[in-house]
Amino acid sequence: MFIGIYNTLIRALYPLVIKRYINKRKKKGKEDLKRFNERIGKPQKQRPEGKLIWMHGASVGESLSMLPLITRLLETYPDLSIMVTTGTVTSAELMNKRLPERAFHQYIPIDHPRFVRRFIKYWHPDLALWFESELWPALLSGIKKSNIPLILVNGRISNKSFKMWQQFDYVCKELLGCFTLCLGQSEEDAYRLRVLGAKDSMCLGNIKYAGINPPVDETKLAELKSQIGSRTVWCICSTHDNEEVRAAQIHKNLKKEFSDLLLIAAPRHPHRGPEIQKAVNELGLKTALRSAGEKISDKTDVYIADTIGEVGLWYTLSPITFIGGSLIPHGGQNFMEPSRFRNAVIVGPHMHNFTDAMNRAKKADAVIQIQNDAELEDNIRSLLQHKELLEAKRSLAYNWAQGEAKILDGILDKVKGYI
Repeated sequence: MFIGIYNTLIRALYPLVIKRYINKRKKKGKEDLKRFNERIGKPQKQRPEGKLIWMHGASVGESLSMLPLITRLLETYPDLSIMVTTGTVTSAELMNKRLPERAFHQYIPIDHPRFVRRFIKYWHPDLALWFESELWPALLSGIKKSNIPLILVNGRISNKSFKMWQQFDYVCKELLGCFTLCLGQSEEDAYRLRVLGAKDSMCLGNIKYAGINPPVDETKLAELKSQIGSRTVWCICSTHDNEEVRAAQIHKNLKKEFSDLLLIAAPRHPHRGPEIQKAVNELGLKTALRSAGEKISDKTDVYIADTIGEVGLWYTLSPITFIGGSLIPHGGQNFMEPSRFRNAVIVGPHMHNFTDAMNRAKKADAVIQIQNDAELEDNIRSLLQHKELLEAKRSLAYNWAQGEAKILDGILDKVKGYI
């Protein structure tokens, strides 16, 4: 009932409202003009022969989480091809760089029955894997009508979403009814999916625990090592507004004891680089901005790494990483990545986006959680002063991350049954 009404409304509203909204996105650079035909179900790329799996993720985080599974599937099935769809220009650029051979990227079609029908008819995938919880009615119903098995991978239902969906349970039940199988990130997510109407729901774990390490350009790494020399490094990564300045103040305090200390700051949103540089300079610290081509010198206090796709460099160069979005009530960012690079990992008090992962990591003593700036400073100081403590924390983080990566085996086993 709901999906039928939705599809009728979309057909009526598209020329009047939605098309205007899409045109505004084009003007703001949020749509890829050269490939916009993909958004209306008219791809230019030829469908590969043989079996095709379609994987969809909303943006960068979801698409990156697919990479380990993509690699394993392609290794297991030599004749298989994989199509990854996302909706953002940034994620498209990243996927074009990161996808292996026999995997390719397409933009997700606009959620209009006509565009969806064209898309599915052209690609006719053998299996669709939906990552996390972006539930587009026309797309989901189009997949179901075409009798394509549809699996929700890493499904997440937050407390807020759960309460909201319970008020519209008839809508959620119809949407979740399009899935053949739902795999929740946690047992709590799997339970909520069942309550909201999933026919078959279970938890095998969080696929983000099995992530592939970000790439490391060896030439760039050698250049940076040459600039840094024998200096001691610590890193703040995926930081948000205000966190960089707070960390820089801590760094300024630590410099009194560790004169050769260098801070690498990699913000979550690289376009903020110049404003971060201005704010840190006002603290009396000397900075270098990577996007401007500025080098690290002996006098550089803070190196602002305001670029995309180079986080592997910073995790390689630093034995200690603080993950941002956690000193402020944002909910935290991915702290598993630096663990896989054998970093001692520190997070702030606000990690509610990763509750399940945090509980598991804390149980393994694999992450340091601080409550305020003073505790962050104390912990950095302690790790710098006590090399044996630093090595222990690095090993605990790495061993935990490697153990969690085994979750991929369980997910792959379920997916194989539908290929």
